[in-house]
Amino acid sequence: MLSSQLNASFVLGIFLVHGLSQGFSGSYFKVVSDYYWKDVQKVQPSVVQLFLGLYYIPWVIKPVWGLLTDLFPVGGYRRRPYFILAGALGTVSATVVALGGSMAVVVALGSLIGVTAAMAIASVTIDACIARNSIEIRSLAPDLQSLCGFCSSVGSLVGYSSSGFFVHHLGAQAVEKVGVAMKGMQETIRCPQVWKPTLYIYLSLALSISTQEGQFYWYTDPKAGPAFSQEFVGIVHAFGALASVAGVLIYHKFLKDYPFRKLLSLAQLLYASSGMLDLIFMLRWNLILGVPDYLFVVMEECVSSTVSKIRWMPMIVLSTQLCPIGIEGTFFALLMCIDSLGTLSSKWGGGIVLHIFHVTRTNFTNLWLVVLIRNMLRMGTLALVFLVPNAVQSDNLLPSDLLTKNSTESIDDESLQLVSMEKETQGANGSISRNN
Repeated sequence: MLSSQLNASFVLGIFLVHGLSQGFSGSYFKVVSDYYWKDVQKVQPSVVQLFLGLYYIPWVIKPVWGLLTDLFPVGGYRRRPYFILAGALGTVSATVVALGGSMAVVVALGSLIGVTAAMAIASVTIDACIARNSIEIRSLAPDLQSLCGFCSSVGSLVGYSSSGFFVHHLGAQAVEKVGVAMKGMQETIRCPQVWKPTLYIYLSLALSISTQEGQFYWYTDPKAGPAFSQEFVGIVHAFGALASVAGVLIYHKFLKDYPFRKLLSLAQLLYASSGMLDLIFMLRWNLILGVPDYLFVVMEECVSSTVSKIRWMPMIVLSTQLCPIGIEGTFFALLMCIDSLGTLSSKWGGGIVLHIFHVTRTNFTNLWLVVLIRNMLRMGTLALVFLVPNAVQSDNLLPSDLLTKNSTESIDDESLQLVSMEKETQGANGSISRNN
């Protein structure tokens, strides 16, 4: 269905951004940056947790990138220049870290933020096209997000599978346009059908405080933890990426027709329950049950990744269904900004809790308690699911007047091919379409 209704260059953009950039490159970035802060810069886990929050600044300002792609074409192109910018920024930033060795923390942090900025710019550019397609053909919204999730998971699988090995072995009219867009965003976000589910998504992300760095330090500690090797850490994440593919397939095959509220309730319950596996591992109860560490952590990663993907997919579909025509790129970027704020809150909240409970590079005594608090917060999020509309995922959630209020052109005026806006082609039926 997708191949018959979508332009080939658009599908290619999804593969490049979600598969290569966010999936493959993102998986490398995660593993490499963790070991970089731990082994090269020798930073405490609570501090690294705060640094991870700073990584999300480019994602928090995604509405800025959305405004640029929606309102400011460059050389007749709306999307392509921003793909080029993202590629150049990411390449330069990654090169600085790779060749810089043990540089100043501020320089290293700035370079790593540059990498995430490149991912964010590319993401908002392709997401603008995805949001527009989801508005024009609403039945494709779940399929589009399934494709994105599949590409991202496969890219992550390939990246994680080899990351451990490489880490071990290598170490004025414009002002008016902006004003109209900003006003449209304000009117849309004030609509109860929009702000309520948006608030839920933010809170569900923020309340699940991240304990990632504390667990990573414990996993690799030769005395207090199981002392997993660099290669094995990469393998564990690879299994998690493979499980993410399974999560996408499960969603696409069995769950994409479920109402949002019912599906997110189930997903959040599973998410909270799966977090107890971390607690079992922290307390070493797996050894009492006769399950060795290496097997249990793979099982835990697979369950967690599958459930996380099943939980995330309907959130993304819900976000695309909340976008009005005309400012779809900007508004979807705003929603993703709010999501990133939720993740940032989770990272910083986790860092603060790790610090309060004195979890350091060598002291993991209270790590299990931090994980327990995280799991309780996840379970408490179920009380907020009433904010999510009890609608089918293909339903139109916006009032009809709000859906098209910001549109200055008919839907047929704009194709989603990633080519010049100025180029016009005569179709077989004699109609002229403007390419984007």
